Amino acid sequence: MNTATSATTLPDLTEPAFWARADSHLVLRELRRQAPLWRLESETEGPLWCVLSHALAGEVLGDAARFSSERGSLLGTGRDRAPAGAGKMMALTDPPRHRDLRGLVMPFFSKRKAAELKGRVAALTRRVVQGALHAPETDFVREISTAVPLNVMCDLLGVPDEDRDHVVRMCDRAFLGDTPEERAEAHQQLLPYLFALGMRRQTDPRDDIISTLVTHEVDGHRLPLDEALLNCDNILVGGVQTVRHTSTMAMLALTRHPDAWRAMRADGYDAELGVEELLRWTSVGLHVLRTARVDTELAGRRIRAGDRLVVWTPAANRDEEEFEAPDRLRLDRTPNRHVAFGWGPHYCIGAPLARVELACLFDALTEAAAWVEVLRPPVPNRSLINFGLDSLDVRLHARRPTG
Repeated sequence: MNTATSATTLPDLTEPAFWARADSHLVLRELRRQAPLWRLESETEGPLWCVLSHALAGEVLGDAARFSSERGSLLGTGRDRAPAGAGKMMALTDPPRHRDLRGLVMPFFSKRKAAELKGRVAALTRRVVQGALHAPETDFVREISTAVPLNVMCDLLGVPDEDRDHVVRMCDRAFLGDTPEERAEAHQQLLPYLFALGMRRQTDPRDDIISTLVTHEVDGHRLPLDEALLNCDNILVGGVQTVRHTSTMAMLALTRHPDAWRAMRADGYDAELGVEELLRWTSVGLHVLRTARVDTELAGRRIRAGDRLVVWTPAANRDEEEFEAPDRLRLDRTPNRHVAFGWGPHYCIGAPLARVELACLFDALTEAAAWVEVLRPPVPNRSLINFGLDSLDVRLHARRPTG
C-alpha cells in the first residue's frame, strides 16, 4: 500500500507554469518512483487525486463504471460546479448515452473516412507549406499548424463554401486571439452561427456532422438543437486544437533533435510509427478528469465517491514501466501504447483523422524543407488543457533540387 504523501511536497500540477519548466519530467519521474497516485490540495481546484503512471491511467480511463465523466472531463470549472453541457456533450457523458452520441458521428471519423480524406489533407498541407517556404519568417502556429485541421473540420461539419472565409476568421480569433477576452468574444460569435446553420439543416439536411446531429434520434428522441450544437462546437474545438498543438510542439522537438529530423527524411522512415512517437513525446492534452462514482480502491488508496481524479498525460507517457528509455525521442518506437488520445470508452473519436493530418504535414515539410530554423525563443501558452505555444517563429530552408 502506498504511504500517504504530504501535499506540501507535491508541486501544484494545476499551475500551467509547472508544465513549462525544463525539469518537469524529472520531477514527475521522481514523484512516480515514490508513488503512482498522489493527493493534491489545489488552491483553485480543491482536493484532487493525481494519477502519474501508465497502468493507473488505463485503469481510471478504462472504467466508466467506477470513474465518471459527467461531473467534468477537464479542470477549470472550479471545485464543486458541474460544467455546462454535463450529460449532453459526448465528452461529458457516460455509457450508454455516450456510446449512442458517439455512434451518430463515428462514420465521419472512422479509419475509412480518414483514408478517404487523405488526398484532400495532403493537397491542403502542401499548399500551406509551399506558401511558407519562401517567406523570410513564418509563425508556425498561425500559418501552418492551424490552417489544415480548421478547413477539414469545416468540410466535415458542413460549413457552406460561401460562409467558409467568415467561419475561418471567427475560428482563428477563437483559437488564436491575442487575449482571453478576444478568444471568448469570437467563440460567442461562432455559437450563434452554428445555431443558425443547425436550424437550416433540420429542414435541408446534408451529408455532414451538423445535419446528422440535428436530424437523428438518441433514445427515441431527436436531440435538442442546443445539445446538438454543443457537440458540434466540442468536435470543432477538439479537431483543431489537438493537431495544432501537437504539430507545433512536434516541430519544436524536431528542431531540438536534428537526428530525429534526419531520420524522418531518411529512406525507410515509417510515418505511422513516427506520428505515434510525436504524439507520445508532446502529450499536449495535459490531463483528463474523472469523478469516482462509488467508494473504491486505487493503488492501495481509498477513493471516496465524489473524489476527483486527474490523469496527467505527460506523466503516463513517460512511465519507465511502460516505455523503454522514455526520455528519448525514437521515431521507430514500437510498441507505443501512449495515452495521448486517451483510453477506454472516451478514446479520441478524431484520432484517425489527426494521425492523417500529422503524417501529411511532416511529409510535406520534410519533402520541401532541408531544415527548419527557429528564429526566436518560442512563447508557451498558459493553458492547463492543451499545453502548447502561442507562437513559434521559424524559417523554412528549401531543399536544393536534385538532378
